[in-house]
Amino acid sequence: MRKILIRNIIAAAAMLAFSFTAGAQEQDATDARVEEYAGRYSLLVSKLGVDGVGIETVLNNWAALAPDDVRMLTGRFNYYFAKSQRTEVVQKDRKKFMGAAPMLSLKDSTGADVHYFQEIFYDDSLYTLSMKYLDRAIRLKSDRLDLRLMKATALVAYEKESPDMALAYLEKLADENVLVGGKWDYPGMEMSDTLFCGLIQEYCYTFFNIGSRSSYSAFFRLSEKMLGYYPDAVVFMDNMGSYYLVAEEDYKTAQKYYSKVLKKVPDDYTAIKNSVLIARKQKNVKQEKKYLQKLVGISDGQEKKAAEARLKFL
Repeated sequence: MRKILIRNIIAAAAMLAFSFTAGAQEQDATDARVEEYAGRYSLLVSKLGVDGVGIETVLNNWAALAPDDVRMLTGRFNYYFAKSQRTEVVQKDRKKFMGAAPMLSLKDSTGADVHYFQEIFYDDSLYTLSMKYLDRAIRLKSDRLDLRLMKATALVAYEKESPDMALAYLEKLADENVLVGGKWDYPGMEMSDTLFCGLIQEYCYTFFNIGSRSSYSAFFRLSEKMLGYYPDAVVFMDNMGSYYLVAEEDYKTAQKYYSKVLKKVPDDYTAIKNSVLIARKQKNVKQEKKYLQKLVGISDGQEKKAAEARLKFL
């Protein structure tokens, strides 16, 4: 009886080992096919772009094998986000749109300028679908900062001159960065406070460059938020000065921020350059000379020659 029991145990163990081996082999085969689709996808994108012919089929086959593969999910996001866009030429009564000059300017019958711009419009259903896939990727890899910024970029593009959702998302991201102690994963990058600030500054610059009232407000609020967390980050002090200089034309407040910057970083280009502009607007020759001398010291080429010529003129 004991021998029979032992034989049964051995047989069961053998079957279990076979099952594990077969399962491992099956998983290896699946993994190989997943990587095959990943490679095929990368090749097609390199040749045809993210929404090229045949890419949706590859993504669907990939998803059938690995529905939680973040690479596949971001591929689907890129595909549907690109498909959601269409570009039209539109007429606007302004000299710039989204920070860009017109693609064409003509005169109407009265001699007035007529400006034409390229504008991207979105199919809401495809845009929503693209964001669904990206949100799923973020849920699976919540520590991936590149995925978070991918969403922020999509929001900025979609909202254009009124980046309310983009601002709210980036403000929340800044809060979360403090909660996680800056511990993000960014493939190919070594995370640091300097890198995080630099990445957020790119969005501040974008908001400023868009140039609408709403985007200026977003520029101010995001810069103010970051300055609260990083009080020594002069780039955000410069931003505050630039907001008051350009959006509010409050030269006194703008100069206060630039002066704070120059106490920390005496050769900060933005603070010096804009201090020259403020002094000139206020017709303050003494201040203009002061900052022109600084500008000569940190610039070169034509800008340096122009600053020297202006000093001689004054």
